[in-house]
Amino acid sequence: MPKPTSPMKIYVALPGNSHMPGTPEWACQLQAPDYQRMARAVDQLGYDAITTSEHFAMPIEEVPRLGPYWMQGLTVMSFLAGATSRVRVDATVLVLPYHHPLSLAKAVTTMDALSGGRVNLSVGVGHAVAEFAALGVSFEDRGAIADEMLAAMIELWTADEPVYHGRFFDIEGLAFEPKPVQSPRPPIYIGGNSKPALRRAARHDGWQPNPTDFSLADMPPLLEYLYAQPEYAGKEATFDICWLGSPSLWSGGAFGEASGPVLAAYRDRVIDWCAELRTHDVTRTSLPLPITNSVEEYIDHLQWFDQEVAPRLGG
Repeated sequence: MPKPTSPMKIYVALPGNSHMPGTPEWACQLQAPDYQRMARAVDQLGYDAITTSEHFAMPIEEVPRLGPYWMQGLTVMSFLAGATSRVRVDATVLVLPYHHPLSLAKAVTTMDALSGGRVNLSVGVGHAVAEFAALGVSFEDRGAIADEMLAAMIELWTADEPVYHGRFFDIEGLAFEPKPVQSPRPPIYIGGNSKPALRRAARHDGWQPNPTDFSLADMPPLLEYLYAQPEYAGKEATFDICWLGSPSLWSGGAFGEASGPVLAAYRDRVIDWCAELRTHDVTRTSLPLPITNSVEEYIDHLQWFDQEVAPRLGG
């Protein structure tokens, strides 16, 4: 695959939409005006997308690792679409089997219409067995359900008289509008590290290793497998690879107290990290974060990064 030549796309994960261990105290105390301020700040700067996450409920055994507080992903995406006018809206990731293709396709295409075509659809198959059980969805069939959902939603978005018959879903005899503003549909990015996930990604628009429980050194065989899929052919110039997270690049105390040399060293570490990502064909990554102690300090960092780091992340 040719190396990316466009600037690295940077997305911002909305603070406070989950309270995982390690979340700053200020992000756990956010109110509606704070979310609006942060969304507007991201929108006014040069970031590519603002994202949320999704769990309907957290299995008790996972609470020590992930925490119990998770907002509903589609609701947050709708809020972000309404609070912004430029930046793209995404999730990392929506869990496809938690939804019905008709309702999810309608939610996404409605957001796409109201946002003027700014919706990305990043999806995965899920991992929380107890969540599947509570929703009455077969965990063992989650991959097959996800594949049917994607096929059914694309049919709904693109066909004048959509017809889909599968093992899990039957759709026929229905008119479905509005169609997406984006033609022929919003971009679809697939999360996951398994071979089925890579095959699924090759059929669509991008791959998102998720969770990133491996290092960049583990990427080459996965990329080789992805690029070998027949459905990937012809997508070399447009296919996105999104890397979640980054190593600990910040050193020192709070961002607002950092000296010029500390900020310069941090800037250079971020630039080097993004250059390393590019050697593995990554085109999109999450905003690295220093320590911040308030909404104001967080927004100050957004502005500093946009001015001092982002212009140096060219192709």
